[in-house]
Amino acid sequence: MLCLLADSITTDHISPAGSIRKTSPAGQYLIGHGVKPEDFNSYGARRGNHEVMVRGTFANVRLKNLLAPGTEGPVTVHLPDGEQMTIYDASVKYQTEGVPLIVIAGKEYGSGSSRDWAAERPAAARRARGDRAELRADPPLETSWGWDPPLQFLPNQTPENLGLTGKKCFEITGLAAVLSEGFPWGKELVVKATRPDGSSARFTVTVRIDTPQELQYYRHGGILEYVLRQLAP
Repeated sequence: MLCLLADSITTDHISPAGSIRKTSPAGQYLIGHGVKPEDFNSYGARRGNHEVMVRGTFANVRLKNLLAPGTEGPVTVHLPDGEQMTIYDASVKYQTEGVPLIVIAGKEYGSGSSRDWAAERPAAARRARGDRAELRADPPLETSWGWDPPLQFLPNQTPENLGLTGKKCFEITGLAAVLSEGFPWGKELVVKATRPDGSSARFTVTVRIDTPQELQYYRHGGILEYVLRQLAP
């Protein structure tokens, strides 16, 4: 797992528009390319630079990741060794190790003003969401399309009452079959969460692809890819 987040995580937590710190992955990238800190400007001003914006995913200085208690900002821990590092560095390390990831987040995840980078960067950073609590995966539930849709806890379920500390291995089965059947609105899947001691728990989630058009976007890997394929001769 990359992040365990509480309620009201906004688009600005996911993809901030504020200033770039020189100690951040984005700041270090710019310094490595000869940019002086006084010329960094902001994430909003550099939104045309893919490398900067990827490194800015979950880079809000007020983000609180419950996987790294007592910290504030883009911090997580790499599992299972528990090494603390930036969320970007952890995502790169997990990708190198071939480990798919999820993000568990609370109610109102992704609320706030519309922001394109907030919508697409978690896929590049390899994350997922869930309790609309939000258990979304990109690519945590790897399918032939390479990333996976939001999954939502059932009513009255929360990460707390399910005992989801984040230090578990999550296995979500049946997603590919559900999606191959057509429009999956309201379909449910079972998630198995295995603890480090080998014991496990199961809970049910709902697939949150809510319209046939969303399914088309999902199958194409996003709105941009969908539009480009419609324009292709």
